[in-house]
Amino acid sequence: MIAFVNNQFIEESKATLGISDLSIQRGYGVFDFFRTSNFTPLFLDDYLDRFFTSAATLRLQPMHSKKELKKIIGEMIRQNNIADASFRLILTGGYSDDSYQPASPNFIIIQQAVQLPGNEKFIKGIKIILHEYMRDLPTAKSINYLMGVYLQEKVKQKEADDVLYHKDGCVLEFPRSNVFVVTKDGKVVTPAENVLKGITRKKVLELARQKYTVEERAVTIDELKNAAEVFLTSTTKRIIPVLSIDNTEIGDGKPGEITAFLLEAFLKMEANLIAATAEKYAL
Repeated sequence: MIAFVNNQFIEESKATLGISDLSIQRGYGVFDFFRTSNFTPLFLDDYLDRFFTSAATLRLQPMHSKKELKKIIGEMIRQNNIADASFRLILTGGYSDDSYQPASPNFIIIQQAVQLPGNEKFIKGIKIILHEYMRDLPTAKSINYLMGVYLQEKVKQKEADDVLYHKDGCVLEFPRSNVFVVTKDGKVVTPAENVLKGITRKKVLELARQKYTVEERAVTIDELKNAAEVFLTSTTKRIIPVLSIDNTEIGDGKPGEITAFLLEAFLKMEANLIAATAEKYAL
């Protein structure tokens, strides 16, 4: 596999980062994550825009322009020749003299094969637990996943699939996904503040507005547990129903009609994008 470090393509096994980098010393850095389907990057402009926004939030200056990044990504697609893959772009705090002050960032791109959940995962849905926590600088996609990783043992002990953060009685987000609620009167609702604005979240909101009443606002824990439907959205999961929260069954315990409609619409959106741009990325 070929990776990209700062300004060069290099075999991933030979890629290195110095130990004085703030990503290692203090966990300081940002990243973004997108995937390709049939060699086509999905919603790439949206992901790159968020990458630059996250970098600006942490006061890090990327060394490449958006146009340059697209060229680099296209070359990695060509060299690694993986049709369905994930890309991780990482911008670190750089080599700090005092292990505290940010320096000139280091930049890394890693590509890996990806396998998405099938229809059986949608039908089965997931079980989640709640945990009170709000990420630092939640509108930035930072590399700090301390709490999410720390809670993995608790998730397993509870025989759950994921954990949903909440604060002051309102739900926020999963460590790697956004949450949506479908109210009993058919409104599609998602938290508006103190969350990372996911790209799949953005696209699902666009699709939902075409047919349903959509609200971006605070969502209480009580509203979550009494919803008709609950689902999560993410780059690698697309849309997955949440069927149990802290052992409370959601709705009738089966994937809901609105959740199913939005997944079908999202898959069509992806297919249309691939059809429209596949020639550009054809090998």
